[in-house]
Amino acid sequence: MSVSALVQTPYRGRFAPSPTGLLHAGSLVAALASWLDARAHDGTWLVRIEDHDLGRCIPGAGDQILAQLACLGLLPDEPPVWQSKRGALYQQALDRLVGSHWTYPCACSRREIQQVLEAQGSGHARNAELVYPGTCRTGIPADLAARPQRAWRLRSSADLAGQRPLLLDWTDRRLGPQSQDLTHAVGDFVLRRADGLWAYQLAVVVDDAAQGITHVVRGEDLADNTPRQIRLQQLLGLPTPSYLHTPLVLGPNGEKLSKQNGAEPLDLGQPLAAFKAAAHALGLDLQATTLGDARAQACAMWAGSPISGMMPA
Repeated sequence: MSVSALVQTPYRGRFAPSPTGLLHAGSLVAALASWLDARAHDGTWLVRIEDHDLGRCIPGAGDQILAQLACLGLLPDEPPVWQSKRGALYQQALDRLVGSHWTYPCACSRREIQQVLEAQGSGHARNAELVYPGTCRTGIPADLAARPQRAWRLRSSADLAGQRPLLLDWTDRRLGPQSQDLTHAVGDFVLRRADGLWAYQLAVVVDDAAQGITHVVRGEDLADNTPRQIRLQQLLGLPTPSYLHTPLVLGPNGEKLSKQNGAEPLDLGQPLAAFKAAAHALGLDLQATTLGDARAQACAMWAGSPISGMMPA
């Protein structure tokens, strides 16, 4: 989607947490940034619960996240959407990609992928993901054919024959021009896992399009996913939103604050303090003494913030 088209299209943004735990200080920053950006554009703000991997989700966490947001006055403008109820939409998208031959079944285990990469002298894990060596790209090898389970992978080349690497360029509102060699940096990536669960990349692309999302505002740790999502948008004929990746909140060890490294759930006994701390992480120092005033002040300051990527009014 062109910049001019985005200007003409009513703004629709979203916050899309995974209910593998409650909101913490880092995820609140992402939620607040997306809410502020929608308000600054007089747009619509949605919440999508990304519970496609139910095995990792904590029962009741999705509803508790919505309650945490409500406690801070961050209310979605439409009813929340739950990914676990949208499998039929993901299947339709996968069927289209299968029909156009951009996907193929894969019978490899992670261990086998690692072994092949090590034999090639390139067993490097990229963000805990292995760059797929292409074992099943032209057909499942005979020694793997007996396995009943299959993952589905997307070809990461510019052509179906796999002869031309695919270089993707895009512009982030905060980070500026970005580029990635999808073929060599990522490789053919999974759209549906062998256990039948949908991969994040396909689900998020389908849902963003179905919900008419024009602007994605999320943490910088997800910037690396953007080229894969843009490629899926291209192949499915879907619009590409504007992207803004915000700075991460770091823990005492210098790593991203996350559920995986023990980030504590938000203490909303003092919602104003939590809101002001999240705003501070976005470069907004609020002087408000009530939560309502804090929201209004943050909205007024967001457009002029360097993080927002918006020109001051």
